[in-house]
Amino acid sequence: MTNPFRYGGVVGEEAFCNRKQELADLLRAMENGERLFLYSERRLGKTSLVRLALSRLAQRKFIPVYIDLWPTDGAESFVAVTAKAITESLATTADRMLQATRDFFSRLAATLTTDQQGNPQIRFELREPEVKTPDLEEVLSAPARIAARRESRVVIVFDEFQRILEYPHDLVERTLRSAIQDQKDVSYIFLGSRKHLIQRMVLDRSSPLYRAGGHYPLGPISTEDWVPFVQERFERSEKQISEENICLICQIAKGHPFYTQHLCHAVWELSEPKAAVDKKTIDVAVQLLLERESYAYTTLWESLARMQRRFLRGLATEPDGVKVFAAAFGQRHQLGSPSTVQRAVNALLEKDIIDRSDGSFLISDRFLRIWIQRNVAVD
Repeated sequence: MTNPFRYGGVVGEEAFCNRKQELADLLRAMENGERLFLYSERRLGKTSLVRLALSRLAQRKFIPVYIDLWPTDGAESFVAVTAKAITESLATTADRMLQATRDFFSRLAATLTTDQQGNPQIRFELREPEVKTPDLEEVLSAPARIAARRESRVVIVFDEFQRILEYPHDLVERTLRSAIQDQKDVSYIFLGSRKHLIQRMVLDRSSPLYRAGGHYPLGPISTEDWVPFVQERFERSEKQISEENICLICQIAKGHPFYTQHLCHAVWELSEPKAAVDKKTIDVAVQLLLERESYAYTTLWESLARMQRRFLRGLATEPDGVKVFAAAFGQRHQLGSPSTVQRAVNALLEKDIIDRSDGSFLISDRFLRIWIQRNVAVD
């Protein structure tokens, strides 16, 4: 029987545990023409959730456009990727793609090719070596022009939106703010997997996108939601797991969807039909997952500076919500002054190894935290 627990990549509705309220909020924002910054830790299911919301929109009333900014590195690639996504959302045949290009992207050079299955694909390039404000303005005004011409609402989703902070200049941010503020029939959903960067973008008064939309943090899933979800999938497979052991799994994974499903996947594989899962099975599953990641974790650990390692070990061994800038924390973990702790925090945030959490910090990878607890001695 196929393992019922899914993790990694974009998943369908059947793999979701709860998220009913979040889905309703997203749909309402899309339907009402809102601008929303949705952010969370990595692997928390943002992309899957937004894609599900897009699929729920009425096809006759809405034109959904999903744009992944992860491969972009500047204004030029932003323009090309955005124009491509918009065009392919409007047409599926070569003739219609070329017509959409003529209608909405006259400043760009379009090249039409086919994939291995013979389906048309379009690629855009700037007519001049560097992007200029009119090029950006044409691409960013296209959703409003499409909405007017098609008499539909357009929903634009920018995934990995924090990438624009890594561009050489802020032309995209400034032009985007100007372009979207009066687009009444266009919704914008900005997804970010580095919370502190998205928060800075929205809440910092010096940012071009300051208060450009609402912000919506996506958090872990509660244990009370996981219990029926996990039990139902074990029972469907003629396997058994108690509420107590599901709570143990949630405690280990901290309710994070990726790590909870990953651990459940391993436990399910190790359990026998018609037999009840015990704590030993869960511990064996955890150890198995740690062994699989051991090389990656060791390599990461050895790449860190001493104070960064000491900080991580302190964070891994202390209770959730520990005050890391308190003198006592620094003394317990040989970190020295609060300024030393701050430098370690800044470096680990930049490396995306830790994240902010309710006034404190957490190690983003839940299994890395356990690996540190089990394998790392005082440095």
